[in-house]
Amino acid sequence: MELNAAATPAPASFDAWLASSGSPQAPVAAGLLSLLEPTGACLTVKSMATGRYVFASPAMGELFGRVEAGIVGATDADLMRGDEVQAMRRSEQATLAQRGVVSSEHRLEIGGRRREFMVMRFPLGQEHVMALWNDKTEERHRETHLQRALQQLEQQQKSLEQMRRELQQGSGRDEVSGLYMRAQFDDQLLREIDLSTREHREFTLVLIALDPVSAEAGLAEEARQRLLEGLGRMLRANTRAMDAACRIGDDLFAVLLSGVGLATAHARMEQLRRQCHAQIVVLHGQDIGLSLSMGVASFPHTASRQEELLGAAEMAVKEAQRRGGNQVVLASIPFGMGG
Repeated sequence: MELNAAATPAPASFDAWLASSGSPQAPVAAGLLSLLEPTGACLTVKSMATGRYVFASPAMGELFGRVEAGIVGATDADLMRGDEVQAMRRSEQATLAQRGVVSSEHRLEIGGRRREFMVMRFPLGQEHVMALWNDKTEERHRETHLQRALQQLEQQQKSLEQMRRELQQGSGRDEVSGLYMRAQFDDQLLREIDLSTREHREFTLVLIALDPVSAEAGLAEEARQRLLEGLGRMLRANTRAMDAACRIGDDLFAVLLSGVGLATAHARMEQLRRQCHAQIVVLHGQDIGLSLSMGVASFPHTASRQEELLGAAEMAVKEAQRRGGNQVVLASIPFGMGG
């Protein structure tokens, strides 16, 4: 015979319920409940024999619009739709079968509003199931809004890149990044070396490599293209007219900082690295991140010949990658050189 709420008075508190159940852990459980309540989580205990709640946090009564009566003594059928009741029952049966903590998500129609919950259940013997309810509704709404914002940003980025490519057709620039290519870089590097030698001033060469794309295999190439576009935007926005930013390889870029010393160049590239890492680059509504490895070398302090300067910067980039990427590494200065 099923017991009803009138025949079995509900305990006034969790520790009272535990005490009536013969548990010696009532004070500990009551303390746990007091810690949970400020987080917004709700605690329930349900009898598996009757399907009725034998304990529920006061907030559960508020949730289901039963502030005065509460939900103790009620069944899920008194509170929810049929399909929701069945989902609850399946999760409870899984909890009893596994004899451990089982986590499940539930979508409930409450007061005409769709609510989403993460419910963690734990069996109290074979007679009762304890459940911790966390309302995820607002969190899911925020995630949905963020997803929509990212999708809009992705569409805007695609439109801007398309416009840029149309404007730059025939300009001698790389179509993906919008930067000058290897031939222009080699010419500019020779001019900088000549200028530095004649005027006895320093300039800095920075090599920048994209860190590996952590996208799914099927999206890796598409993600790489989006990152190349994003890096191109960042370099165009963060270099002076007198500097030269070029794409010199598939995933390799170079920046010549005219008249800039090693320490200043390092500080500027570290700032650029942080900006790129914080840059939102979107693919299919997801931010895929922009991570770079940079190697910084100077003329004439790191090297006084073109090949040696490029080699030193390449070694610095490889060292940055060896350390895990997303960092700036200075090329070593050989003994016996000035600076």
